[in-house]
Amino acid sequence: MKLNFFKYQGTGNDFIILDIRKKRIPECRPTFFTKLCNRRFGIGADGIILIKNDSKSDFYMKYYNSDGKESTMCGNGGRCAISFSKKLGITKENKIYFRAIDGIHYGIIQDKNLISMNLMDIEINTIKIYPKYVFLNTGSPHHVLFVKNIQKIDVYKKGRKIRVQKPYDEEGVNVNFVEVLGSNTIKVRTYERGVENETLSCGTGVTASAIAAYETGTIPYLDSYGKVLAYTLGGKLWISFKKIHDQYKEINLTGSVQFIFEGYINI
Repeated sequence: MKLNFFKYQGTGNDFIILDIRKKRIPECRPTFFTKLCNRRFGIGADGIILIKNDSKSDFYMKYYNSDGKESTMCGNGGRCAISFSKKLGITKENKIYFRAIDGIHYGIIQDKNLISMNLMDIEINTIKIYPKYVFLNTGSPHHVLFVKNIQKIDVYKKGRKIRVQKPYDEEGVNVNFVEVLGSNTIKVRTYERGVENETLSCGTGVTASAIAAYETGTIPYLDSYGKVLAYTLGGKLWISFKKIHDQYKEINLTGSVQFIFEGYINI
């Protein structure tokens, strides 16, 4: 059986996207997705995105990390899925609604390659501020550390160590190293669980980093558009949000998305 696939990247975070609205694939076999994501013996990617039919929105996005396990929300993956759904003609609108593991999101296609996506509201009392780090969940769990000279950080070594430490359960955590470059500008490097390595960018990670910086006063204020600019190894992302009473609301992640290629693979 030949399987048609599409390869996308969002600021260097790359994904294999499969349209399975009319076909069935062996998604219950983790080794199958691990093989597809292998950069030497497969297609190569940080993760797999399945596009499914959904009665409550334009489509359902199911996400797997490159370790073959279904994972939590992926911000850059969601933005790539939005772009892909437009390519498929699922909707003719530039505002697209989709459902993921954590609920319904919407995305806006600002132009051909610039995609914005909203993330779920965050209760402020769920943000845990410790002396050396901040923990919060932006659809996926994130451990945020503020550092200097971020280019000298051994993200793989330090991130891998933190990823499995207490108080995190066996599912682990994503680890973000953040350097503040200005009043509303940060640089972020992320060790992603499930990929088990540093990725070129992480959408929920830069969002967590921006909110953690604002909540701790590390970033004293936002720019005139209410945004934080985040530099990653794969490019620039913009995060906007509003702090209203006991919640962070209207959280949006914006950045570039690129269709790379499509092809077939035997399964």
